[in-house]
Amino acid sequence: MPQRILSNKDLESMVDTSDEWIMRRSGIKERRISSTEQEETTTDMAVKASWDALEMAGISPGSLDMIVVGTVTPDRQFPSAACMVQRDLKAEDAFAFDVSAGCAGFLYALAMVDNAIQCGMSKCALVVGAERLSSIVNWEDRGTCVLLADGAGAVVVQSKPQEGGILSTHLKSDGTAWDLLYASYGNAYTPEFLKCLDQKPFLLKMEGNKLFKRAIRCLSDISREALEHNGLENDNIALVVPHQANIRIIQGLSDNLEIPMERVYTNIHKYGNTSSGTIPIALNEANREGRLKKGDQVLLVSFGAGLTWAASVLTWSM
Repeated sequence: MPQRILSNKDLESMVDTSDEWIMRRSGIKERRISSTEQEETTTDMAVKASWDALEMAGISPGSLDMIVVGTVTPDRQFPSAACMVQRDLKAEDAFAFDVSAGCAGFLYALAMVDNAIQCGMSKCALVVGAERLSSIVNWEDRGTCVLLADGAGAVVVQSKPQEGGILSTHLKSDGTAWDLLYASYGNAYTPEFLKCLDQKPFLLKMEGNKLFKRAIRCLSDISREALEHNGLENDNIALVVPHQANIRIIQGLSDNLEIPMERVYTNIHKYGNTSSGTIPIALNEANREGRLKKGDQVLLVSFGAGLTWAASVLTWSM
């Protein structure tokens, strides 16, 4: 995560909002914002998360044969963020590419890796979700600037003979609803105390109310599809790790699936919405906090621009 914390109180001095309004509508208390004055580019954050994942997995970069990064905010149009991660890790035997699927980018990338392992193309892969959403935020739009943030997370996926791991991943999209959440050309106003931002010539635009209802429905439907595909009931799921977009969306998903919030992991209050970074960041924290035990059935589910949505069921095998 970037070092700089941007609190709701800080935002009160920038736009017509309040800590109470932001908390009530999103559940976010603070978020992390990257800086050009620190080593906090999309690639930098992806690489740091990757080193943490490799250390936890007990493998070296030389063991990797595939790297996939889910991102909509790479440092440059091309080459890919994944190639930059490969360079910095010195993972010479890995092929690398990015996946652009909005906030569902991490799960789309995970599906690519899972399929590659299943068909024998890969044996040891790195999947990263990394974003600098601060670079495309309109800081005069209180409906979006209070939500978005920066961060990265990573996982190692290996081919092993034991049962467990990824049971299935389910992907959906609907391009006819693209205009509910998209990036448009334009340069945004940047507050003086955020001049350290890496501002890109794009602005994020969102139809919040329409997107809210659609997100809950799509997340619920694809979660049920994933559970049914694996012959599981909601009581079988030890932990749901959803995309951290809005606490009310997460609560709506919890209600629809009849899985209590006690079994739904959230850290949105600390980090805001980091798009494709939210699930691997949350998964890492849940694991380090002892919320995941070997043999647990875990549901990962996300929804984002495209529109795209995805769900993955796995048996925790660490």
